[in-house]
Amino acid sequence: MFTLIELVQPESLEEAYEILSKRKNNIVIGGSAFLRMGQKRIGTGIDLSNLNLNLIEESEDYIEIGAMTTLRDLEVSPILNKYFDQVISKSVKDIIGIQFRNVVTVGGSVFSKYGFSDLIVGLLALDTEVELYKGGRMSLEEFLNKKYEKDILVKLHIKKNNASALYKCMRNSRSDYPILNVSVSKSDNSFKICVGARPQRATIAKEASDFISSNILNEENIIKASEIASKELVFGSNMRASKEYREAICKSLVKNALMEVSSC
Repeated sequence: MFTLIELVQPESLEEAYEILSKRKNNIVIGGSAFLRMGQKRIGTGIDLSNLNLNLIEESEDYIEIGAMTTLRDLEVSPILNKYFDQVISKSVKDIIGIQFRNVVTVGGSVFSKYGFSDLIVGLLALDTEVELYKGGRMSLEEFLNKKYEKDILVKLHIKKNNASALYKCMRNSRSDYPILNVSVSKSDNSFKICVGARPQRATIAKEASDFISSNILNEENIIKASEIASKELVFGSNMRASKEYREAICKSLVKNALMEVSSC
């Protein structure tokens, strides 16, 4: 359980950022679900509940998701479930349980860049941008590769296009963290293959994505693309699975995901 010295609820993003910047151990707490699993000592916890960031809104070109939106909000959103074959809902629906998903926020999940995150790998397959208060707007891929800086995640922006997308994962049990997770999207003839819980953070298998996008879509090339993905990415071992097992699972999940998304 974490220790919190002070809790504040700012009335503006500027006020929130000023408090965040004052001391090293001041943090935005979000839903604080994962914080409860550690022993962190927090000077000032910053609650963004007063900033109207619990939202899922649709414009002509984008779907906007506020940082205080919960995973349960994503799961049941009529807007999100109209697009991308419900890949966002499917990526979060098995995370622990409904009570947990009612607490965990989008901002906390994405800004922390958790390697085990189901949501991040689902978002990465789409044309997703991250909006930071100071850092501005950038692609999710750029954000994940960016060195950590103190900032506040304000919104996500998902471009509305004709992409079909699919999420798959392997777990030791239904409510456990994933051993490995995979998302694949197809827009026109372009594929994007994303792999997370390696156990490092999610990334795009670029060689595999380029190969399957530039070759005839058949079983032979799908198998080849899955082999490329399992070889180009770096895997590691932890208490849930070995490096070798993750590599083998990657090949299987990517193959199955490509087979399914290609038929959409």
